[in-house]
Amino acid sequence: MESLDDAEVEVFDDSKSAPEDRADVGPLDETEANPVRPYVDLGGVKILPREGLHLRLEVEEGSKRVVAVGLDFAKSTLQVQPFAAPRTTGLWNEIRGQISEQIEKQGGTTAEVEGPFGPEVRAEIPVMGGDPGTIRRARFIGVDGPRWFLRGVIAGDAAHEGEAAEKIEELFRSIVVVRGTTPMPPRELIPLAMPKAGPTDAPGTTPSVV
Repeated sequence: MESLDDAEVEVFDDSKSAPEDRADVGPLDETEANPVRPYVDLGGVKILPREGLHLRLEVEEGSKRVVAVGLDFAKSTLQVQPFAAPRTTGLWNEIRGQISEQIEKQGGTTAEVEGPFGPEVRAEIPVMGGDPGTIRRARFIGVDGPRWFLRGVIAGDAAHEGEAAEKIEELFRSIVVVRGTTPMPPRELIPLAMPKAGPTDAPGTTPSVV
């Protein structure tokens, strides 16, 4: 019988993955953000309005629960989701591998590269129902914060290098995560909500629900 010492045990790196200057340049925790800035309050995240930004709340059909925030900007889309995480360990190092495995099962390809937020997954994903060989390029980014993990999925022009990528990366940095004090298990989605009373009509920022 194989002993525990002889068995092959898969060990995940549970260290936090985040830029060294995250607490200064973002994504920010609520305790690190400027309280007087005119954020759009969506519960688990706050979004800083800007000209040309279109905000979409993605709602789960059965439960009517808001499950993601979509941001259309600079001919690109950025989908963000905040999750609860342990205080001292991170999630992104393990989740990256799970994302790559899932995409490859769909017939896509992935590559892990070093990006502005640390390791990220660049993917080419087959378009379901499209012409054979049609692919969609996407970037999966993630940052481990204090008791939260913020995941982003970038598509459109910003999935490539260039000015659009820089604009979307700056948009991701400007997001504030509101973890709250309610106990939550790691990987649970921090509750998102419709915009609360506040600067939802800021110049150029258009909210909608899908």
